[in-house]
Amino acid sequence: MANERVRPRSCFASRARSGLQPALKTNAELFIVNLELNMQFDIVTIFPEAFSSYLNTSILKRAQKNKKIKINIINLRDFTADKHKTVDEKPYGGGAGMVFKIEPLTKAIGSILKFKSKNEKVKVILFSASGKQFDSKMASDFAKKYNHIIMIAGHYEGIDERVKKIVWDLGFKICELSIGSYVLTGGELPAMIVVDAVSRHIPGVLGKIESLEEKRYGVGVPVYTRPEVFVYRGKKYKVPKILLSGNHKKIENWRKQHQK
Repeated sequence: MANERVRPRSCFASRARSGLQPALKTNAELFIVNLELNMQFDIVTIFPEAFSSYLNTSILKRAQKNKKIKINIINLRDFTADKHKTVDEKPYGGGAGMVFKIEPLTKAIGSILKFKSKNEKVKVILFSASGKQFDSKMASDFAKKYNHIIMIAGHYEGIDERVKKIVWDLGFKICELSIGSYVLTGGELPAMIVVDAVSRHIPGVLGKIESLEEKRYGVGVPVYTRPEVFVYRGKKYKVPKILLSGNHKKIENWRKQHQK
């Protein structure tokens, strides 16, 4: 029906919040954003176990420890009402595949948005092969414009379309994103990619802003380290002499020439 359609808006659009707030039982402290944080990520998924190894390693682990970012993994099955914790159903109209049900998604998203502070800048993302292509510029913009990113890691044939209208009525819009021109089995990998890409642009996560490759001399510039000469099967592989010269101006020009 025509009145069920969500009005098209930019991925950076938001709305003043309406009075619709579902009365849901949840842990309020989990969803209240610490205003001292640079960014909070909430990821709604049916596979919470998929995230721990990557998100709790290296730079992202340190960023969480230093309270630069916070990552909440929300299990969608916790918002179901039946003993089997069912999150999907067959689509109306027939066809292959299953669709994420409206009830648990509405409860999960509503419980997060219910505790939104007035001065928060929130972005709600649904990963979709037909969505807008995610890139480095978007990651940088997200880090500057928002302090709370909510991501829905979908599966199967997608989510019940009415969820988008409900999020709109809560005062927001779901921005559909794709991480590439291919189809994945779920949104868990895209969610981790967004967390990683956005976090890099948050002050203090990498230590220095110069640590951003794209801020130094571009993505894809050849790099070398010791040894100066490496011999393999009788053949010598050498570091370009210009990088050993100590002439910073010439080295900078060389790197600019080799930008990809």
